[in-house]
Amino acid sequence: MSEGAARTDDQGGDPSRNETETERMDRNWNELLQELRVTQTGVQILTGFLLTLPFQQRFRSLDHFQVGVFCVAVLLSATATALIVAPVSYHRLLFRQRRKALLVRVSDRLARAGLLALALAVSVVVLLVFDVALSRGWAAVASAAVLAVFTLLWLVLPLVSRRETRREQPQS
Repeated sequence: MSEGAARTDDQGGDPSRNETETERMDRNWNELLQELRVTQTGVQILTGFLLTLPFQQRFRSLDHFQVGVFCVAVLLSATATALIVAPVSYHRLLFRQRRKALLVRVSDRLARAGLLALALAVSVVVLLVFDVALSRGWAAVASAAVLAVFTLLWLVLPLVSRRETRREQPQS
């Protein structure tokens, strides 16, 4: 298909949009950037906050388990930061190379991995906070509940919606 040809339904585009491949890639890239802006600030704040904790007086009172959980949280948060910011670097390196489809595809995967790392990081932070504030048992329950909420809202609900949308579309 030529660069300027309209996108058809069998190739993943929405025929009602009547947009070219280039227009669709530009729209997809802009939508992805908007999504990344929403998550980027939050994950960077979480990472920055975690990086300051070892310098607090109370940090020395954590037991080995809590320090281990903290280190896992820092690694997950730093990984989420790297994954969520990576599309910007990727774009800089591919700038003016006419590789927008590749940029969108890879950046989508990086963003998904970043969201997974973020969900795990927040769940592990909840584990640490509840362990320090209440007990290890409550910490496990709270962390599992938070991870379940992330899984439900960020994975299950969108997948169910996608399946329903596919069922509603007429088969040609």
